[in-house]
Amino acid sequence: MSQKTDLQQKWAVASYALQDAYTDFILSRQAMLCSPKTIRFYHFTAGRFVKYLEDNGVIGPEGVSSRYIRAYLAELAAQNLSDSYINGHARAIKTLVKFWHKEKFIEEIPTFKMPAIAKKRLPVLTAPQVKKVLGECNNNRDKAIIMLLVDTGLRRAEICALNWGDIDISSGIVRVVKGKGGKARSVVTGIKTRRALLAYRRDIEHDDEHPVFQTCSGSRLTANGLRSALLRVGKRAGIHITPHALRRTFATLSLRAGMNLIQLQAMMGHSSLEMTSKYIQMLDEDLVEAHKAHGPIDTFY
Repeated sequence: MSQKTDLQQKWAVASYALQDAYTDFILSRQAMLCSPKTIRFYHFTAGRFVKYLEDNGVIGPEGVSSRYIRAYLAELAAQNLSDSYINGHARAIKTLVKFWHKEKFIEEIPTFKMPAIAKKRLPVLTAPQVKKVLGECNNNRDKAIIMLLVDTGLRRAEICALNWGDIDISSGIVRVVKGKGGKARSVVTGIKTRRALLAYRRDIEHDDEHPVFQTCSGSRLTANGLRSALLRVGKRAGIHITPHALRRTFATLSLRAGMNLIQLQAMMGHSSLEMTSKYIQMLDEDLVEAHKAHGPIDTFY
Protein backbone atom coordinates (compact mmCIF):
# COMPACT_ATOMS: atom_id res chain seq x y z
CA MET A 1 0.00 0.00 0.00
CA SER A 2 1.41 3.43 -0.96
CA GLN A 3 2.35 6.11 1.55
CA LYS A 4 -0.30 8.40 0.09
CA THR A 5 -3.00 5.78 0.55
CA ASP A 6 -1.88 5.20 4.15
CA LEU A 7 -2.17 8.91 4.86
CA GLN A 8 -5.60 9.08 3.31
CA GLN A 9 -6.74 6.11 5.38
CA LYS A 10 -5.26 7.64 8.54
CA TRP A 11 -7.29 10.81 8.25
CA ALA A 12 -10.35 9.32 6.55
CA VAL A 13 -11.61 12.80 5.79
CA ALA A 14 -15.27 12.48 4.83
CA SER A 15 -17.11 14.74 2.45
CA TYR A 16 -19.46 15.96 5.13
CA ALA A 17 -22.11 18.64 4.69
CA LEU A 18 -21.32 21.85 6.52
CA GLN A 19 -24.63 21.98 8.41
CA ASP A 20 -24.23 18.36 9.52
CA ALA A 21 -20.74 19.09 10.84
CA TYR A 22 -22.06 22.17 12.65
CA THR A 23 -24.94 20.17 14.16
CA ASP A 24 -22.47 17.55 15.39
CA PHE A 25 -20.48 20.32 17.08
CA ILE A 26 -23.54 21.68 18.90
CA LEU A 27 -24.56 18.17 19.97
CA SER A 28 -21.05 17.60 21.35
CA ARG A 29 -21.37 20.74 23.52
CA GLN A 30 -24.74 19.55 24.80
CA ALA A 31 -23.27 16.11 25.56
CA MET A 32 -20.53 17.86 27.56
CA LEU A 33 -23.32 19.41 29.71
CA CYS A 34 -22.49 22.97 28.67
CA SER A 35 -24.93 25.46 30.15
CA PRO A 36 -27.86 26.74 28.06
CA LYS A 37 -26.10 30.12 27.97
CA THR A 38 -22.97 28.53 26.50
CA ILE A 39 -25.02 26.61 23.93
CA ARG A 40 -26.72 29.85 22.88
CA PHE A 41 -23.28 31.46 22.58
CA TYR A 42 -22.09 28.74 20.19
CA HIS A 43 -25.35 28.83 18.23
CA PHE A 44 -24.89 32.56 17.66
CA THR A 45 -21.14 32.70 17.03
CA ALA A 46 -20.29 29.39 15.34
CA GLY A 47 -23.66 29.38 13.59
CA ARG A 48 -23.02 32.80 12.10
CA PHE A 49 -19.59 31.69 10.87
CA VAL A 50 -21.05 28.59 9.22
CA LYS A 51 -23.64 30.79 7.48
CA TYR A 52 -20.78 32.98 6.22
CA LEU A 53 -19.01 29.92 4.83
CA GLU A 54 -22.18 28.76 3.05
CA ASP A 55 -22.70 32.22 1.57
CA ASN A 56 -19.18 32.00 0.18
CA GLY A 57 -19.71 28.64 -1.50
CA VAL A 58 -18.15 26.33 1.10
CA ILE A 59 -20.13 23.08 1.13
CA GLY A 60 -18.23 21.03 3.71
CA PRO A 61 -15.87 21.53 6.66
CA GLU A 62 -12.91 20.41 4.53
CA GLY A 63 -13.31 23.68 2.62
CA VAL A 64 -12.57 25.83 5.68
CA SER A 65 -9.23 27.63 5.53
CA SER A 66 -7.31 30.26 7.47
CA ARG A 67 -8.17 32.74 4.71
CA TYR A 68 -11.91 32.32 5.28
CA ILE A 69 -11.53 32.76 9.04
CA ARG A 70 -9.39 35.89 8.69
CA ALA A 71 -11.78 37.35 6.12
CA TYR A 72 -14.74 36.69 8.41
CA LEU A 73 -13.07 38.32 11.42
CA ALA A 74 -12.05 41.27 9.22
CA GLU A 75 -15.68 41.62 8.15
CA LEU A 76 -16.75 41.79 11.81
CA ALA A 77 -14.02 44.34 12.55
CA ALA A 78 -15.24 46.52 9.67
CA GLN A 79 -18.61 46.80 11.44
CA ASN A 80 -17.01 48.65 14.38
CA LEU A 81 -17.99 45.91 16.80
CA SER A 82 -16.30 45.72 20.20
CA ASP A 83 -13.01 43.89 20.74
CA SER A 84 -14.64 41.43 23.14
CA TYR A 85 -17.46 40.71 20.66
CA ILE A 86 -15.01 39.86 17.86
CA ASN A 87 -12.78 37.89 20.23
CA GLY A 88 -15.81 35.84 21.32
CA HIS A 89 -16.50 34.87 17.71
CA ALA A 90 -12.83 33.96 17.23
CA ARG A 91 -12.86 31.75 20.33
CA ALA A 92 -15.97 29.96 19.09
CA ILE A 93 -14.41 29.39 15.66
CA LYS A 94 -11.26 28.04 17.29
CA THR A 95 -13.31 25.58 19.34
CA LEU A 96 -15.34 24.60 16.26
CA VAL A 97 -12.36 23.81 14.00
CA LYS A 98 -10.60 21.93 16.81
CA PHE A 99 -13.69 19.74 17.14
CA TRP A 100 -13.83 19.17 13.38
CA HIS A 101 -10.15 18.18 13.41
CA LYS A 102 -10.68 15.80 16.32
CA GLU A 103 -13.59 14.20 14.45
CA LYS A 104 -11.40 14.00 11.30
CA PHE A 105 -13.72 16.23 9.28
CA ILE A 106 -10.61 18.30 8.44
CA GLU A 107 -6.97 17.23 8.14
CA GLU A 108 -5.40 20.32 9.68
CA ILE A 109 -6.56 23.02 12.07
CA PRO A 110 -6.59 26.38 10.25
CA THR A 111 -4.28 28.82 12.01
CA PHE A 112 -5.19 32.43 12.71
CA LYS A 113 -4.26 35.11 15.20
CA MET A 114 -6.74 35.73 17.99
CA PRO A 115 -8.00 39.34 18.04
CA ALA A 116 -6.56 41.32 20.92
CA ILE A 117 -8.83 42.71 23.63
CA ALA A 118 -8.06 46.10 25.12
CA LYS A 119 -7.68 45.66 28.86
CA LYS A 120 -10.32 47.54 30.82
CA ARG A 121 -10.62 48.07 34.53
CA LEU A 122 -14.00 46.51 35.27
CA PRO A 123 -16.04 47.88 38.19
CA VAL A 124 -15.25 46.52 41.64
CA LEU A 125 -16.94 47.82 44.76
CA THR A 126 -14.86 49.08 47.67
CA ALA A 127 -15.68 48.03 51.22
CA PRO A 128 -17.37 51.41 51.97
CA GLN A 129 -19.46 51.03 48.80
CA VAL A 130 -20.59 47.55 49.84
CA LYS A 131 -21.65 48.98 53.22
CA LYS A 132 -23.54 51.78 51.48
CA VAL A 133 -25.37 49.32 49.22
CA LEU A 134 -26.32 47.11 52.18
CA GLY A 135 -27.66 50.18 53.95
CA GLU A 136 -30.06 50.77 51.06
CA CYS A 137 -31.61 47.27 51.21
CA ASN A 138 -35.25 47.62 52.26
CA ASN A 139 -35.92 43.91 52.79
CA ASN A 140 -34.16 40.90 54.27
CA ARG A 141 -34.00 39.03 50.95
CA ASP A 142 -32.01 41.63 49.04
CA LYS A 143 -29.62 42.13 51.95
CA ALA A 144 -29.01 38.37 52.21
CA ILE A 145 -28.45 38.14 48.44
CA ILE A 146 -25.83 40.89 48.37
CA MET A 147 -24.03 39.62 51.45
CA LEU A 148 -23.93 36.08 50.06
CA LEU A 149 -22.64 37.25 46.66
CA VAL A 150 -19.89 39.41 48.17
CA ASP A 151 -19.00 36.73 50.76
CA THR A 152 -18.77 33.79 48.33
CA GLY A 153 -18.42 35.02 44.75
CA LEU A 154 -21.26 32.80 43.56
CA ARG A 155 -22.39 33.16 39.96
CA ARG A 156 -25.85 34.50 39.16
CA ALA A 157 -27.19 31.10 38.06
CA GLU A 158 -25.64 29.39 41.09
CA ILE A 159 -27.26 31.62 43.69
CA CYS A 160 -30.65 31.34 41.98
CA ALA A 161 -30.41 27.53 41.94
CA LEU A 162 -29.75 27.21 45.69
CA ASN A 163 -32.22 25.33 47.88
CA TRP A 164 -32.27 25.58 51.66
CA GLY A 165 -30.99 22.01 51.84
CA ASP A 166 -27.77 23.21 50.18
CA ILE A 167 -26.92 25.52 53.08
CA ASP A 168 -25.60 24.43 56.48
CA ILE A 169 -26.19 27.52 58.59
CA SER A 170 -24.25 26.17 61.57
CA SER A 171 -21.00 25.62 59.64
CA GLY A 172 -21.53 28.22 56.94
CA ILE A 173 -20.90 25.69 54.18
CA VAL A 174 -22.91 26.17 50.99
CA ARG A 175 -23.01 23.29 48.50
CA VAL A 176 -23.12 24.51 44.92
CA VAL A 177 -24.81 21.57 43.22
CA LYS A 178 -25.37 23.22 39.84
CA GLY A 179 -22.07 24.96 39.15
CA LYS A 180 -20.82 26.02 35.73
CA GLY A 181 -20.16 23.02 33.50
CA GLY A 182 -22.04 20.77 35.90
CA LYS A 183 -19.23 20.99 38.48
CA ALA A 184 -20.23 20.82 42.13
CA ARG A 185 -18.23 22.59 44.84
CA SER A 186 -18.54 24.02 48.33
CA VAL A 187 -18.11 27.63 49.42
CA VAL A 188 -18.11 29.11 52.91
CA THR A 189 -19.98 32.07 54.39
CA GLY A 190 -19.10 34.17 57.40
CA ILE A 191 -21.11 34.63 60.57
CA LYS A 192 -22.72 37.92 59.50
CA THR A 193 -23.91 36.47 56.21
CA ARG A 194 -25.38 33.49 58.06
CA ARG A 195 -27.24 35.87 60.36
CA ALA A 196 -28.64 37.68 57.32
CA LEU A 197 -29.78 34.35 55.84
CA LEU A 198 -31.46 33.40 59.12
CA ALA A 199 -33.27 36.74 59.29
CA TYR A 200 -34.52 36.25 55.74
CA ARG A 201 -35.44 32.60 56.31
CA ARG A 202 -37.92 33.59 59.02
CA ASP A 203 -39.94 35.44 56.36
CA ILE A 204 -40.51 32.51 53.97
CA GLU A 205 -41.13 28.78 53.50
CA HIS A 206 -37.79 27.12 54.03
CA ASP A 207 -37.96 23.33 53.84
CA ASP A 208 -34.87 21.72 52.32
CA GLU A 209 -36.39 21.52 48.83
CA HIS A 210 -37.57 25.15 48.81
CA PRO A 211 -35.51 27.70 46.84
CA VAL A 212 -33.42 29.97 49.04
CA PHE A 213 -34.26 33.15 47.18
CA GLN A 214 -37.90 33.55 46.29
CA THR A 215 -40.28 36.03 44.70
CA CYS A 216 -43.25 37.50 46.57
CA SER A 217 -45.35 34.58 45.32
CA GLY A 218 -42.90 32.01 46.70
CA SER A 219 -41.49 30.90 43.34
CA ARG A 220 -37.76 30.67 42.64
CA LEU A 221 -36.06 33.98 41.89
CA THR A 222 -34.87 33.99 38.28
CA ALA A 223 -31.56 35.33 36.98
CA ASN A 224 -33.35 38.33 35.50
CA GLY A 225 -35.22 38.88 38.75
CA LEU A 226 -31.94 38.85 40.65
CA ARG A 227 -30.38 41.36 38.30
CA SER A 228 -33.41 43.66 38.58
CA ALA A 229 -33.34 43.49 42.39
CA LEU A 230 -29.66 44.48 42.44
CA LEU A 231 -30.23 47.33 40.01
CA ARG A 232 -32.99 48.72 42.24
CA VAL A 233 -30.80 48.62 45.35
CA GLY A 234 -27.87 50.06 43.43
CA LYS A 235 -29.98 52.92 42.11
CA ARG A 236 -30.93 53.93 45.65
CA ALA A 237 -27.26 53.80 46.65
CA GLY A 238 -26.08 55.61 43.51
CA ILE A 239 -23.85 52.64 42.62
CA HIS A 240 -24.36 50.41 39.58
CA ILE A 241 -24.19 46.78 40.73
CA THR A 242 -24.61 43.49 38.91
CA PRO A 243 -24.08 39.88 40.05
CA HIS A 244 -20.82 39.73 38.11
CA ALA A 245 -19.55 42.99 39.60
CA LEU A 246 -20.12 41.51 43.06
CA ARG A 247 -18.26 38.35 42.00
CA ARG A 248 -15.28 40.49 40.98
CA THR A 249 -15.63 42.37 44.26
CA PHE A 250 -15.43 39.10 46.19
CA ALA A 251 -12.25 38.10 44.34
CA THR A 252 -10.50 41.43 44.83
CA LEU A 253 -11.46 41.97 48.48
CA SER A 254 -10.63 38.35 49.39
CA LEU A 255 -7.16 38.65 47.89
CA ARG A 256 -6.54 41.90 49.74
CA ALA A 257 -7.62 40.23 52.98
CA GLY A 258 -4.99 37.51 52.53
CA MET A 259 -6.73 34.65 50.71
CA ASN A 260 -4.26 32.92 48.38
CA LEU A 261 -4.94 32.24 44.70
CA ILE A 262 -5.42 28.48 45.14
CA GLN A 263 -8.11 29.04 47.78
CA LEU A 264 -9.72 31.75 45.65
CA GLN A 265 -9.74 29.45 42.62
CA ALA A 266 -11.57 26.76 44.61
CA MET A 267 -14.14 29.22 45.96
CA MET A 268 -14.85 30.66 42.52
CA GLY A 269 -15.12 27.27 40.84
CA HIS A 270 -12.45 27.95 38.21
CA SER A 271 -10.61 25.18 36.40
CA SER A 272 -7.39 27.20 36.16
CA LEU A 273 -5.55 29.99 37.97
CA GLU A 274 -5.49 31.93 34.71
CA MET A 275 -9.27 32.26 34.87
CA THR A 276 -9.10 33.40 38.50
CA SER A 277 -6.45 36.03 37.78
CA LYS A 278 -8.77 37.73 35.27
CA TYR A 279 -11.11 38.64 38.14
CA ILE A 280 -8.46 40.28 40.27
CA GLN A 281 -8.31 44.06 40.05
CA MET A 282 -5.20 45.76 41.41
CA LEU A 283 -5.96 49.39 42.21
CA ASP A 284 -3.28 52.08 42.48
CA GLU A 285 -3.41 52.00 46.27
CA ASP A 286 -2.79 48.24 46.21
CA LEU A 287 0.38 48.79 44.19
CA VAL A 288 1.54 51.56 46.54
CA GLU A 289 1.13 49.33 49.60
CA ALA A 290 2.83 46.40 47.85
CA HIS A 291 5.80 48.57 46.91
CA LYS A 292 6.11 49.91 50.45
CA ALA A 293 6.49 46.33 51.67
CA HIS A 294 8.60 44.90 48.85
CA GLY A 295 10.23 47.73 46.86
CA PRO A 296 13.90 46.74 46.38
CA ILE A 297 15.61 50.11 46.99
CA ASP A 298 13.67 50.92 50.17
CA THR A 299 14.21 47.35 51.34
CA PHE A 300 18.01 47.23 51.22
CA TYR A 301 19.43 50.73 50.67
